[in-house]
Amino acid sequence: MTVAVVFRPTQADVPSRVVKLQLLDAFARRHHGLINADAALAACISRSTWYRALASNQFESLYPNVARLWGAAETFPQRALAAVWAAGSDALTSHRTSACLWGIERPADDPIDVILPMRARHALPPTVVIQRPRDRRDLRPIMRCQVPTTNPMRMLLDLGAVDPDAVEAAMIAVMSSKVASPAAIRGALFRHAKKGRRGVTALRGALESWLDDELPPDSELEAAMNMMLRLHRLPAVQFHAIAAGFEVDFLVVGTRIVIECDGWGSHGLNRDQFEFDRLRDAELVAAGYTTIHITWRQLKAAPDEVAVRLRRVITRWAPHLLSPTTGT
Repeated sequence: MTVAVVFRPTQADVPSRVVKLQLLDAFARRHHGLINADAALAACISRSTWYRALASNQFESLYPNVARLWGAAETFPQRALAAVWAAGSDALTSHRTSACLWGIERPADDPIDVILPMRARHALPPTVVIQRPRDRRDLRPIMRCQVPTTNPMRMLLDLGAVDPDAVEAAMIAVMSSKVASPAAIRGALFRHAKKGRRGVTALRGALESWLDDELPPDSELEAAMNMMLRLHRLPAVQFHAIAAGFEVDFLVVGTRIVIECDGWGSHGLNRDQFEFDRLRDAELVAAGYTTIHITWRQLKAAPDEVAVRLRRVITRWAPHLLSPTTGT
């Protein structure tokens, strides 16, 4: 005959109330001062005990299944994580909230954006916007500040759906911080581009604008500079001149005035180039040169403004090159 053995826990097998609280406190310290019902269950706190604790204000209730330890500092990551937990197990932050978590400056009154692939309904305050995307590519969560969020490429696309004017600055910040490369962003745009996909137009426009800032072939750059100089009767320049042992973009003939035309790809996004440019600028200053930095976009879109800046510098350091009629 088989005898069934039933395990009956003794008092020693059940964590004491102090131990339970210690477990919850340790959990909250790792999660921005937050605790949830699942963590309570892991600490052997029943659902009924959890709700009684909320009802008696032992914790500060944020949502039915999310609470905050009394005294925990209120932070943006805390708000985002609480909304994710409240929305569901497969939820993650997205859109404006993801941008903020990736280091993009956002307005303080932005709502919390949460992507919820499932169609379940949740009672969330109006400050939390539930996004239910048809496009489910690239939704594997990445942890930022202990908060699950979308990857930076998906973030840029989603941001374009709700705040298209902010996409270009966000994209440049992402590329400048090396979080994502231009190639990765282009790849994401290709994967997600389909009819009706909101955000694609904004990101495509931002990429095209960025590419428009890239330096053109030497012949086009030299021609644009020479045209600007002729139209504004400014002194001639030497292209790819040598100054203090360094090759520079332009040197105003007969002066120690250097003009450098910068592009994002060759200057702003390359760490080694950035370091070299700083060293070269310091050496040029030590040798008595004055450097004017302009961008290709400025030279192409606002040559009059570039000419005014250049004239001021020439007036200061080489006024003899300007005739009385052109120096005014």
